[in-house]
Amino acid sequence: MTGRRWTVDFWLDPCCPLTRLTARWLAVVAREVPLDVRWRVMSLSVLNEHRDVDPEGDDSGYLWIPARIAAAVQAEHGHAALGAFHEALWTDPDGTHREWIGDLAEALRRCGLPPGLAAAGHTTGYDAALRASHQDGVGRIDAEIGTPVLAVTTPDGEQHALFGPVITAVPPPAQALRLWQGTLLLAGVPGFREIKC
Repeated sequence: MTGRRWTVDFWLDPCCPLTRLTARWLAVVAREVPLDVRWRVMSLSVLNEHRDVDPEGDDSGYLWIPARIAAAVQAEHGHAALGAFHEALWTDPDGTHREWIGDLAEALRRCGLPPGLAAAGHTTGYDAALRASHQDGVGRIDAEIGTPVLAVTTPDGEQHALFGPVITAVPPPAQALRLWQGTLLLAGVPGFREIKC
């Protein structure tokens, strides 16, 4: 791989388990490829709010809470802080990967962020920032999509956006790199939108 750096803008809903796996895959890739990741928030709640039936089954509106907190983290502390918060949400203090997100205030505390940001989850104060970040991601792809959205910027400055990859397990390093190379290949094809198996 070249020593020149790649950039990935990675839009995530903090509650999506499959997105968490993609984030972990990207972390494996970043250990092998010169890669800068800019973590950004999107929201399945925003994505689905126009639907009569929420495909996530979130009738109580819970998914808004972590997304609003993530928007507050991104707005007040930046993209790296959002990545750290996402990591803390999905791991126990001993580093064990979780099946579902943990305590929101405790995750904020563990990554050095003010636990008081958890209150943002119960207000609309960061909704404009959440919607703007969300639209910045989904607006790059002319198709019905979900989370995550990746926008890959090559070392030459060319940018390609895609939905996914969506994976059900984090591959070992050699396969993680093959998936990265395949993702770049597909993303570089004009008009490519989606592949499923």
